[in-house]
Amino acid sequence: MAIRGDHSFFARNRWLVWAAGIVIAVVLLASFMSRGDVVPVRAANVQRSTIRSVVSTNGKIEPQQSFEAHTPIGTTVNRLLIREGDHVKKGQLLVELDDAQARSDSAKALAQVRASQADVSALEAGGIREEVLTNEAALVKAQADQDTARRTVEALQRLQQQGAASRGEVKLAQDQLAAAQANLNLLQEKQRQRYSAPEVSKVKAQQSESEAALNAAQNVLAKLNVRAPFDGIVYSLPARQGAYVNPGDLVLQEADLSKVLVRAFVDEPDVGRLAPGLPIEITWDAVPGRIWHGSVTTIPAVVKLRGTRNVGETTCLVDNRDFKLLPNVNVGVTIITAEHQNVLTVPREALHLDDSRPYVYQIVNDELQRHDVQTSISNLTQVEITGGLADGSLLALASTNTKPLRPGLAVKVVH
Repeated sequence: MAIRGDHSFFARNRWLVWAAGIVIAVVLLASFMSRGDVVPVRAANVQRSTIRSVVSTNGKIEPQQSFEAHTPIGTTVNRLLIREGDHVKKGQLLVELDDAQARSDSAKALAQVRASQADVSALEAGGIREEVLTNEAALVKAQADQDTARRTVEALQRLQQQGAASRGEVKLAQDQLAAAQANLNLLQEKQRQRYSAPEVSKVKAQQSESEAALNAAQNVLAKLNVRAPFDGIVYSLPARQGAYVNPGDLVLQEADLSKVLVRAFVDEPDVGRLAPGLPIEITWDAVPGRIWHGSVTTIPAVVKLRGTRNVGETTCLVDNRDFKLLPNVNVGVTIITAEHQNVLTVPREALHLDDSRPYVYQIVNDELQRHDVQTSISNLTQVEITGGLADGSLLALASTNTKPLRPGLAVKVVH
């Protein structure tokens, strides 16, 4: 009866039995396959090294101190006393332009200045020499006439008291004295105020105008003989001897290239990482392997469009005593925003994020173990580890057969 009962149970629940058997078989097969499926991975050790966080961009070389000579007037290049690339000294004559017309203009302006100075002198003296002498003679005569008239009045007044002169004679003498005094006062006033205020302003304005014209003419004349304003190198010389040059044409460019300014173009997201004094490394493809060093001197005050990029401009000064760096060349710029020495570092590829929490897979006994870590600075290839790992720990980077990494996964390190 028991056997029949068991048979009846299996008959009634055969689908349930088959399902349980299938599940058991799958579990056993998965367990077998997981034990035998060892995933090949690339790996790297945690090691101590120096790590730098950098901003990499491009820049342009500019002269720190530069000078451009332009022709002030249309003229001819008489002589070129230097060649492009020459080192020159302060005050050295570099180019002579034809100055005949400028000399003539300067002489005319000088004559006008002297004429206006003579007018001002005459103004201050009360007139030209002849006018001054005539006025002085008239004043002497008027003074004498006044004295004579006064003595006549005094004499007639005494005679009137004695009855020897009439009142009419005294009155006539007094009128003559008053006229003499008025004439003297008029001449004295004319001597003090020979010219009116508008006349004075006009003469002084003419003097200022003539002096400005002379300064302009002398400035033009000086620019036609181009001299070096400081020690430097003539790095551009477009002028040609004997050629005609138009007003404003560039004659030459000189610069002190012992120090050059590097203008770096930093993308907008990196501008906030800049600070004065940060180290900068400069490279130029034309001189492979050479690195020039400087530091940030200015922080961008504005972000502007340059081509397709929004950039801020920062600058630094670079020693260039061997004159290798040339104006206007394009260079590579590396700004070091942070540098830590002798710290634990791992390849950036070894780091994973889970809800912004960093972790790594450490290989222990050919099996992956997850470890949460603390990090500091990073760059394109490395990350600094400040906690959660020991020096020399072996970390999985990625599998070579695209299988995802997970805790407990059996792995084999391949190179």
